[in-house]
Order: sequence, then C-alpha cells, then structure tokens
Amino acid sequence: MSTVVLGVAGGIAAYKAAELLRRLTESGHDVTVVPTDAALEFVGAPTWAALSGKPVATDVWTGVHAVPHVRIGQGADLVVVAPATANVLAKAAHGLADDLLTNTLLTARCPVVFAPAMHTEMWEHPATRANVATLRQRGALVIEPAVGRLTGKDSGKGRLPDPLEIFEVCVDVLAHGVRRDLAGRRVVVSAGGTREPLDPVRYLGNRSSGRQGYALARAAAARGAEVTLVAANTELGDPSGVHVVRVETTEQLRAEVLAAAAGCDAVVMAAAPADFRPSAVSGAKIKKTDDGSAPALELVQNPDILRELSAHRPGPTTVVVGFAAETGDGTGSVLDLARAKLARKGCDLLVVNDVSGGAVFGSADNEAVILGADGSATEVPRGSKGALAHTIWDQVARRLQDDPQSPSIQET
Repeated sequence: MSTVVLGVAGGIAAYKAAELLRRLTESGHDVTVVPTDAALEFVGAPTWAALSGKPVATDVWTGVHAVPHVRIGQGADLVVVAPATANVLAKAAHGLADDLLTNTLLTARCPVVFAPAMHTEMWEHPATRANVATLRQRGALVIEPAVGRLTGKDSGKGRLPDPLEIFEVCVDVLAHGVRRDLAGRRVVVSAGGTREPLDPVRYLGNRSSGRQGYALARAAAARGAEVTLVAANTELGDPSGVHVVRVETTEQLRAEVLAAAAGCDAVVMAAAPADFRPSAVSGAKIKKTDDGSAPALELVQNPDILRELSAHRPGPTTVVVGFAAETGDGTGSVLDLARAKLARKGCDLLVVNDVSGGAVFGSADNEAVILGADGSATEVPRGSKGALAHTIWDQVARRLQDDPQSPSIQET
C-alpha cells in the first residue's frame, strides 16, 4: 500500500477528483486529501473526509502539534494535484507556501503529478507555459490537459483529463517514477485491430483491444515524448497529452502511420492489422440462401506495414518495433516462429506474445519476450501492460542514446 496525497485546487473540475479519490482508495492506497480553500467552494470537506476516511484541512494550523505542513509531504509516496489550476501551478513553480497544499508540495521528496484544468487562454498564456516548463525541469510530471468542453459554452484545451486516465498515470508513476528520457523525441504508436468490411454490416477482424498500444502511448507521453497514436477500432479513452488518429481498415492504418512517422524517432506497431481483406465489398447485406449454401469469399493480402517501415525508415535513426502474436505449430515453437518473423520483417525489436488459447487479448496484464535484431532476448514476466510498455521504451531509449547519429535529447 502506498501513501498518496491528493491535492485539490479551486476549479470547477474539483468534483471529478472525487472519482480519482475513489479509484485510489479502492485500489488499496492510503490517501490524504489536501484541498485549497477555493476547492472547498466547489466540493465540501465532508465529501473528502467521507471518501478518504480522514479529516480534511486547508491551513497549517489545524492539528499543528503534528506539524502537518511538513509531515504530510515527508511521508508521501506520491503527491497528485487534480485539478491543478493556473494559480497552483504558479505557486508551485515559484516556491510559494501560503496554505497546506503548497507547503506539502515544498516538503515532498516523492514523485509529484499535476493534472491541469483551466480555460484554454490560461493554459496557453506564456506565464503558465513557463511555470509548467519550470516544474517539468525540476522533475514533476505535468500531464497535458484534455481537449473538450470547458466551463459554460467554451471548448478547447484545458479540460481535466478523465479521472481514470489520471489514476492510470498515478499507478504508473508509483511503479516506475518520473522519467523524461524521451523528452524532445517524436514517436508513433499503433493500437487496436483493423476491420475489413464484407458488406455494410459485417467485417473481418480480430480480438485486439488496443490496451497495450494505449499503455505504450501513455508511457511515452509520461516520459516526455510527443506521441501520435493511430488507433483502430478501440473503445478506450484517449491517453492524456497524446494526439489520437482513428482508423478502421489496414489501408487506412498504413496511410496514417506512414504520414505520422515521417522523420520520427520511433515507431511501435502494436496494432493487429488484418493480414487479408475481401477482394470485393458487397454494397448490400449478403443474404442467407434457402438451400443453406454459403457464398465463396475471395481474399487478397493486405500490405505489410511493419516490413515497409523497416525497409524504408521514416528517419535515418528511427527505431522500429513490431509485435508478434504467435502460437506454436508443427513447424516450430512460438520463439522459433518469432525469430523467423523478426528476420523477415527487418525491425529492430519484436515483442512476442504467446496467444495460445486467446491469452493477452482484452486483459489488463501481459507477458512477453522482446527479441532484438542484435540477437538479444529479454523476458518480461507477467505484469501490467504499463510495465511491459516501459520495458519496451527502455530498450528504445537505449538504442536512441547509443546511436551516434541520434541528436541529443533536449528538455521542452
């Protein structure tokens, strides 16, 4: 069990922090809520106390004998501020300490996550951008706000990310800390399974949920990368700070990946493109016949996107990563078939999943072997898909840093 401090600043999105608090407590974390006075104008102290099981204070004088302005931060494994207003970001960047939350931020030596929420103009103001850059340079993780409906009729960037997304980031940071080794890098990740239409209502598809690709996109964004996620037929919420492009077919996936990948530092093909598509698509629903016969289905092969990326690199130092969902057969074991695929595809890394019996698909967990073109093999034991994502990015970052042609990473 980890000790988490949930800071809540005074924005209309404060009510969403109650959902984040519920997720944190139900997953076994010990959570102390530290709201600002302004936050209590939106959600009262009884709500925070009831959901956390602890008394709530905003000032440094309540329970002063326990020195809360120092002890709360010192004892935390993680501090997350959601929503983080422009005011709180400014105070944190400049080291101001005029309430319990800002004192806690100064005394905390654990990872700190800020989930901003404010109007677009406030987020884009040079002062806020400078404050965010300062906090990131000091090692804090400032999540990019979401794009969507704001207060009143306004829409734009500045919406608080979904509480589930913030929770996923918190779990990730508790497990792996805050790393910025992909700052200044541009990466492309594909996710999900493509669908090839047979007629207006039917399609050929597969069981990929997209969870692993989304975990890869989320992890890369947390490590500082500029991320484009090309998502095929997923029902998952957009990862915070990630540009998402939605597609349906393999041809669409190919076009969007190639367009996004131009000049990028890494491409991770975690999607499951259909290998085949119907040679012709019926304009009307294919009907059953009275005699019980089934129509013949003629298939043609889809383009091999991974092989194309490997043969024609989007950039001179681009690292290309593929995925292989394999089952062993009479010609060889899962790893035998995967090594042959690695050689055939020409990518730098191949993440191999044994999917015998439908394993992996739709699950929150995964296990894999990461094969390298250099002959390396890294076994990743069963764990969260987020943990596997970080192991993959570890290997990508190492190859980028080892490449003599690769530019140095600049913090942004």
